[in-house]
Formats: sequence, C-alpha cells, structure tokens
Amino acid sequence: MATEDDVRRICLSMPGVAERPSWGQPAWFAKTLMARMWEEGVGTVKTDEREALAAMNPDTFFWTPHHEQSPQLMLVRLERIGTDELDELLQESYRIAGARANPTE
Repeated sequence: MATEDDVRRICLSMPGVAERPSWGQPAWFAKTLMARMWEEGVGTVKTDEREALAAMNPDTFFWTPHHEQSPQLMLVRLERIGTDELDELLQESYRIAGARANPTE
C-alpha cells in the first residue's frame, strides 16, 4: 500500500522536481505538474495508458469529469497499489511532465 509520503519521497528523488501547493494540495513539478494529491489517499499522475489502466482496474485507476480535458491525467487510489507500481507511474509522469534530460540544465 502506497501513501502520500511515498509519493513525496519518490517525486523528490528525481532531478529538478520541486514541491509546491496546487489547488490547496501538495503537488510536485518537473517542468510542469507531474503529481498532485487530489484528496486524502488519492493522487494525480500523468500517463499515456489512462484508458487501459482504468479498464483493467477501475477500483484503483480512474478520473473525474474535471480531468476529461486532460487525457493524460489519471487518479490513483494509493491504498490499492504498492510502492514499486507507484514508482513506475511517477517515473512515467516525470517523463511526460518534461523531465530534464540533463539534471544540470
């Protein structure tokens, strides 16, 4: 089971990621938003596999009408995934959010 602390730890371990509030919730930014807490126990990530993940496991992966205009944003119930899976999701989100190719950039 993953937690908000796991999201924070994984995000901040990536080069150039900064934490700051977004809509009153903790959020992590590469060049753009890569992850945010949506509500307690639910995080937002970016993925190119939103439809497939939600179809395979809708109790874990989903989105709200708020996210319809952003097809890469997906909500994740943290209690339903392990930290390894969370790490994979956040690595993809980091890449999509404009991860720096060279951390010294």
